Amino acid sequence: MSTTTLDVRHNSFTRPREGLGVLAARHAHWLPRIAFASVFLFHGVGKLVDVAGFAQMMSLPLAAAWLVTFAELAAGLGVLIGPLLRRDWITRLAGLAAVPVMLGAIALVHWPQWTFVPTDSHPMGGMEFQVVLLLLALWFAAVGNRGA
Repeated sequence: MSTTTLDVRHNSFTRPREGLGVLAARHAHWLPRIAFASVFLFHGVGKLVDVAGFAQMMSLPLAAAWLVTFAELAAGLGVLIGPLLRRDWITRLAGLAAVPVMLGAIALVHWPQWTFVPTDSHPMGGMEFQVVLLLLALWFAAVGNRGA
């Protein structure tokens, strides 16, 4: 952890130089954020193009399909803008928005196959990837912007 010192002669604050490792560690929180956001934004935008088609494919009411679409977009955007705006509640809410989406995906599409590889019984693959996304969503909901 770097310390900030006051340079009385020049009436300014100076910060010791950070090594590359420290700098990388300080910004590493962006890696899971970008990975999570890219998946949710990709799927949310894809649904936004044809919400009715998504609803029909999943046998969902149109209102539910709109909620899923909005939740995916909000989750993706929220984990990116939460730390930029220094609003912890945005990141936490984004994580919470993703939880029911991932539980629904696991229960309605991917259960009970574990591996993500498509099979005859599960052409969309198993729940391995969705469980990872669910755990990331829970992590964002729990920690917010801590580390950002």
